[in-house]
Amino acid sequence: MRALRILILEDNPFQLMALHQMLNANGVFDVLTAESVESARQSLANRGPIDIAICDLHLEEGDGLELIRHLAENREAQALIILSSLETELREGAAHMARQQGLHVLGCLLKPASAAILGDLLATYQHRFGRQRPGLPLAQVCELLSLHELQAGAGAGAIRQHCEAFFQPKVSCDGRVQGVEALARWQHPEQGMLLPETFIPVLEYAGLSQDLTWHMLEQAVRLSLEVYLGTDRYLPVTVNIPGLMIEQVDFAGRLGELLARFELPARWLTLEVIDGTDCTSDAAQAEGLLRLRMLGCQLSIGDFGVANAGLQRLLELPFSELRIAPRFVSGMALDSRKRSIVAGVLGMAKGMGLRAVITGIETDEEHRLVQELGDVLVQGRFIAAPMSRAELLPWLHTAGLANTLERERQPG
Repeated sequence: MRALRILILEDNPFQLMALHQMLNANGVFDVLTAESVESARQSLANRGPIDIAICDLHLEEGDGLELIRHLAENREAQALIILSSLETELREGAAHMARQQGLHVLGCLLKPASAAILGDLLATYQHRFGRQRPGLPLAQVCELLSLHELQAGAGAGAIRQHCEAFFQPKVSCDGRVQGVEALARWQHPEQGMLLPETFIPVLEYAGLSQDLTWHMLEQAVRLSLEVYLGTDRYLPVTVNIPGLMIEQVDFAGRLGELLARFELPARWLTLEVIDGTDCTSDAAQAEGLLRLRMLGCQLSIGDFGVANAGLQRLLELPFSELRIAPRFVSGMALDSRKRSIVAGVLGMAKGMGLRAVITGIETDEEHRLVQELGDVLVQGRFIAAPMSRAELLPWLHTAGLANTLERERQPG
């Protein structure tokens, strides 16, 4: 595990000192302290990005929301702990805002904190991020990914050379494998593995997001066929699709050609539409989704309950699956409201005949609570972390793939 660098924003000197001592007691000694947003910014400018920010919300000068926005916009922190005396609704609202801006919220605590609780949150961070390289600034990534070369026409080749699909399993509550989700990773020769939030904005800026999507589709389809050839069972695969691609008149046709080339029945491919904010019109997206369902693909509404992924879209568009966002799962063991939301969504999905997937399962307690909610698919690092094709194939064998996946019916 690598040493952590943590910033504390707290304008009460006694509480600031107490937090500093708690961090020291948990083995964290690279601690930046600030009593105002301006001093926090200055510390970041002098010392560089941090792993975790511990933010109070109510300050004499400014507020914690200002720093949270600054951290997210400048990619100067990977995770956040909110520590405040404000009521639960305000703390949760700030956490929601932080997640929307790309920060991982480790906890949303009522003052005063304890050394034990902080220790648990730090352990969670180390388990999830401790072995990963920290995200690189966007300008540096542009240079590393040779953005000018990508724009000059070498983009598709660079994607094939450096971008690899990792796969995260989805299982039923009793542990039966039900498929995998394809997740993009960029393998850089010097910097190692870069995560999507680091390189996808660069590819989007270079106009290469569609090349990335087709590359991911081909790798996912190829994997499903490979599993079929070895086990006589197709492996269901899920791939994220930008809304604008779905609107293209020829998208379903091109996808059908890809499936035919690998002889993969369309029903084993699920296309996950995360958000509809980039669509040009509701009618165009509805038409595109209908074409994909007519082709035989499954459609998933990703991060249900976040942004545009809501009830109206479920009623109007032909989805077959909904995925409950990790933010409703994280902390549900201690938050009865989150448990009620998850249970309510599952009941609604069952009533509408939709398959439900609960994502972001990180702990045994979360998994136990989800198991109590009934028949649902689960996905998260507690089940299995995203893994390369070479890692996945033996994992599937160990998981008893041949006994868990439904046999494909051959036409008579």
